Amino acid sequence: MIDPETVVPTAPLGAFLNKHLGGSTRPLAVEKVGQGRSNLTFRVTRGAQSWILRRPPMGELPETAHDMLREYRVLSGLAGTTVRAPRPVLACSNPNVIGVPFYLMEVVEGVVIREQVPGQFGVVERGVIGEQMVDALAELHTVEPSSVGLGDLGRPEGYTARQVARWSKQWGVMATRALPDIEVVREWLAANVPQISPAAIVHGDYKLDNVVFGAETPPRLLAILDWEMATLGDPLADLGYLLMFWPEAGEPNIGGLPQPTRMEGFPPRSALIERYEHRTGFAMTDLNFYRTLALWKLAILTEGLYKRYLAGKADGDWFAILETAVPQMAAVAREWSGA
Repeated sequence: MIDPETVVPTAPLGAFLNKHLGGSTRPLAVEKVGQGRSNLTFRVTRGAQSWILRRPPMGELPETAHDMLREYRVLSGLAGTTVRAPRPVLACSNPNVIGVPFYLMEVVEGVVIREQVPGQFGVVERGVIGEQMVDALAELHTVEPSSVGLGDLGRPEGYTARQVARWSKQWGVMATRALPDIEVVREWLAANVPQISPAAIVHGDYKLDNVVFGAETPPRLLAILDWEMATLGDPLADLGYLLMFWPEAGEPNIGGLPQPTRMEGFPPRSALIERYEHRTGFAMTDLNFYRTLALWKLAILTEGLYKRYLAGKADGDWFAILETAVPQMAAVAREWSGA
């Protein structure tokens, strides 16, 4: 188990907050929140004040990954738009405060839907949840990056090809065993990269349990979380990622990662695609490529989590299922590709 005081020491953090957000004699309380298995998220409370703190995970980190200041910059750029993102509060680049760079953002109260759907969200509400997921993603993808100071966040040209190359390199860092399906899918992806694609701010990890919904009905998506992988690139990669995490009735869940979208009321993937196309005007092409790319990347990412678990640097027994879940993901990605 992660000891919050070890990874977010309250004494230096309190001094930092007193300097930048006003002094207070009230003690800090730090509590780990969420089930995020990459960057770590904590709720920091001081009297009636409360913030969310984000910091990198413990253990070995891939090059350029877990850049807290970049994530803070993305939230700052989106703060003046209709994009549903938490409001950033304060960033710290000095690793001497808590040991790593970190930032604070506002607390967004609500519910995060994981394996179970809250009881107040019945069949009709589940349909609205699907619509809200698409609408919030379309709002992000139709923001002009340069208008919010994010025109240099990444290079959209060649984004998808670089994703294949980058995650191939990540596999070399993260792999704990040989998985031939990873290599077969890599070769298929490299040979089938779409030649023409739109460009937008992409989230990189857009799925049902990375957003906050209000607890009341009808459901309203309040905030998109976990912006660590945001960049400029192909928005259909985000859509493919969402579709990958959207199994329909009668379909299996992706190994070890149950999703509730098989329940009655959740719209089929075809309805999500149609609504997204209407909201953005983007042509819906090569979606099987993007869905396969998403699952292949997820297999590599979760292999990295499994590596940290084996090294004793990950919190929770959940990670043990990745011994079999990662090979299952790789096998399904190969099946989807037809390679």
